[in-house]
Amino acid sequence: MDIHETNIIFENDDFIIINKPPGLLVHPIQGQNPKSETLNPKSFTLVDWVTTHYPQTTQITDSYSQEQKFGIVHRLDKETSGIMVIAKNQTTFDALKFQFQNHTIAKTYTALVWGNMPQKTGIISLSIAKSKHGTKRTVRRRDSLTNKPAQTQWEVIGQYDDNSQMLSLLSITPKTGRTHQIRVHCAAIGHPVIGDYLYGGKTTRAYRDRLPRVFLHAERISFSLDGKTYTFAAPLPQDLATFLKTLTPRASVAG
Repeated sequence: MDIHETNIIFENDDFIIINKPPGLLVHPIQGQNPKSETLNPKSFTLVDWVTTHYPQTTQITDSYSQEQKFGIVHRLDKETSGIMVIAKNQTTFDALKFQFQNHTIAKTYTALVWGNMPQKTGIISLSIAKSKHGTKRTVRRRDSLTNKPAQTQWEVIGQYDDNSQMLSLLSITPKTGRTHQIRVHCAAIGHPVIGDYLYGGKTTRAYRDRLPRVFLHAERISFSLDGKTYTFAAPLPQDLATFLKTLTPRASVAG
């Protein structure tokens, strides 16, 4: 991954809005120095890019844990592309972090999923907990202290045929911000995201021969700072748009 592909959409004295390319890790792997000058290009991360171009972000910490945060208020999975906001100072970081924790920042994703959705719109309300298998997450239908409530709203915006298989293009708004939430929720209701190697099973993983990453893109973000509302969007990247062109669109979406 060439870090120069990172696209700055907007920048002011307080924050940066970027369009993260797929394949770029947000944080260094555990034990890797984020300021290392001997990094393998394959392990170069968004944190490395931020601290190189905005060294003041090394002073930004989480007010609760006191851990260095480098201005990274939220994250996207390595294979997920799209909008991210990065704080350039402690005050902005604290303000944005508060909004993320209170779920007042609106985020919209575009995802292509397996199958035909049962209706045009819906909400998935399933708690998410850590799985026993590495970094994987799983849904929990019984109450537990380790469960975290999670809610995902979706809307069908397109339907496609791929030979005999139907695929659905969704606009997704997560109401909470759990790790892998969209991927876990879509898989839990039988409509995994295309290309998802972790939660998709053999059927969606088979698409990685044609699309070597998950079809998930953070399209839009909206938040308020100092009484002003900001909204930013990133169009569907070329690899996902090209993949859609290999499919046959249906005339109408589910009613």
